[in-house]
Amino acid sequence: MPTYLTPGVYVEEVPSANKPIEGVSTSVAAFVGLAPGGPVNTPMRISNWTQFAKIYGDPNEPDNGPFMDGAYLAHSVYGFFQNGGTTCWIVRVGDDGSSNGRAATPRAALPAATDASVEAFAAVALNAGKEEVTVEVSEEPTAGEGADKTYTVKVTQGSENEEFTGLSTKKGRTNLATKVNAQSKLIKIEETGAALPDAQRTPATGVFKLSTPSIDPGKVEGSHFAGDVARRKGLGGLAAVDEITMIVAPDIVNLLGDDGDDTAFRDLQGKMIAHAEGSGDRMAILDTPPDLLPQDVLEWRLNTAGYDSKFAALYYPWIEVQDPLTNKPIMVPPSGHMAGLWCRVDGTRGVHKAPANEVALGANGLGFQVTHAEQGGLNKVGINCIRAFPGRGIRVWGARTLSSDPEWRYINVRRLFNFVSESIMEGTQWSVFEPNDEKLWIQLRIAAENFLTRVWNDGALFGSTPGQAFYVKCDSETNPPEVIEAGQVICEIGIAPVKPAEFVVFRLSQFSGGEGSSIS
Repeated sequence: MPTYLTPGVYVEEVPSANKPIEGVSTSVAAFVGLAPGGPVNTPMRISNWTQFAKIYGDPNEPDNGPFMDGAYLAHSVYGFFQNGGTTCWIVRVGDDGSSNGRAATPRAALPAATDASVEAFAAVALNAGKEEVTVEVSEEPTAGEGADKTYTVKVTQGSENEEFTGLSTKKGRTNLATKVNAQSKLIKIEETGAALPDAQRTPATGVFKLSTPSIDPGKVEGSHFAGDVARRKGLGGLAAVDEITMIVAPDIVNLLGDDGDDTAFRDLQGKMIAHAEGSGDRMAILDTPPDLLPQDVLEWRLNTAGYDSKFAALYYPWIEVQDPLTNKPIMVPPSGHMAGLWCRVDGTRGVHKAPANEVALGANGLGFQVTHAEQGGLNKVGINCIRAFPGRGIRVWGARTLSSDPEWRYINVRRLFNFVSESIMEGTQWSVFEPNDEKLWIQLRIAAENFLTRVWNDGALFGSTPGQAFYVKCDSETNPPEVIEAGQVICEIGIAPVKPAEFVVFRLSQFSGGEGSSIS
């Protein structure tokens, strides 16, 4: 308590006993795939398509942007933002040529003045993943006949600029590599031509753009996608990013063998599911192999893939979009568009609304027109169909997970639980190390009840009253002495999620003179 000595009016700020829980975001996707440029194996947070195109665009063919033959990442990310996505993480995978396990960084060869095929020096970016880096090498006027040549190196990255003058190829403090490496915050210079004759160690003048090594989609292996948790590579690198709620990997179709062998493809999808289940707060959005008929995809789902997970959803068929490279239609996996659609529904209706009966924006056609009868068999085993309806566009017509457990049949139920659990966990961090007594139990119970009441008001919970929609129990019964001695506080919560009206049935009857005969 403060001590007051002088008469007057004083105002004290008293912390509120009510500690509200805020709902977490459910609309952050993660994409693992192939791109012509950008940092390799480095998760990057992207907020819009322009930012993605700038970072992952083709450094050699700028007009192509981030699109490349044999890769679907750019199409998926474009579909994500087109359908309502706002934030995503990108992991560009591939053989980055880094034997030490670290991601390759943008670099540029500085060729010899006498032979452009000979690399005299190399410039390597220190801040991979930021704006493009350019290095300009120019020759300075000589002091006189026979004087050593000196050079100026200008480095530009976004709004940052550096200039180094009086550089030479001789050893010493003015050596090009020595001086730049001692002072630059943007690049380092490698003396890759140190063993060359002096005549060939003279750098050519010009402007050089730093870029990461190109990646051949046909040479990408499953290990590149799977990555490594410890080294933050590939899919494993996403474990360190808490805000992700859905994962997409459209380019794993490159793992399908020419002979129809899908072992590596299914192995990666299994790793995606394991990743989602391990985190407990995200879902894997999966694609079927291309060019499958409904009976083929049903056979693949039941007898080949055999997935059973409440943290995964599968979509069929592939969708047709316009390819910017050829200006012709191209079939792409639908997972990226579906991730954006999930985000759109979250924003307009809430995470409790099933992401179905919604238009797939950007889809101009389908790989196969699934009929009403054909979807019956597919829907039963958790294959969510995308269908075209006359006058209503191309719509997602399924909202099931790949779980055999009826409690977790629907995507929105799983994601609602993820939302509630993550929100409560984030919103009650203040309680750690607080005295474990009745006061704490009451505070936790009130915080959870107030939050769930808001969730119920949003229409996410079933029941005409809060008491019918949820319960929260945190008292001496859930926290007996042995639990308190173990340093734990147990708060038991039950919620009644709303389920989607998947089958809407109208029962009609005709009646004559007050007599009715039932028709159903």
